[in-house]
Amino acid sequence: MRLAPPTPFLPVPDVEAAQAYYRDRLGFEIDWYNEEGRIGGVANGDCVIFFRAQPEPAAPAIFYIFAEDVDAAHEALTARGAEIVEPLEDKHWGLRQFTVQDAWGNRFHVFCDL
Repeated sequence: MRLAPPTPFLPVPDVEAAQAYYRDRLGFEIDWYNEEGRIGGVANGDCVIFFRAQPEPAAPAIFYIFAEDVDAAHEALTARGAEIVEPLEDKHWGLRQFTVQDAWGNRFHVFCDL
């Protein structure tokens, strides 16, 4: 059996606002939206994220996203105005990474191996 990477399902107060944020600040494309179910998704290559409407605040999630060229990813996200909360640097555990945070506190450690 071969499985694909898991797709996170993030709770957000407004699915369409989350989709727009991920499109405009993080470079994703809006993939689909279901108004009745108050769910939707975005994609950037093989990286897919689903959202579901949840009125109450949820605990932020943390993800690691591999980038073939982490320096180019950092440059692109910085140019889009993404909130970089940890700088691009080589980590002693063997990764080059930076951390971006969305408007709801979810964090993405974007990395490549050293």
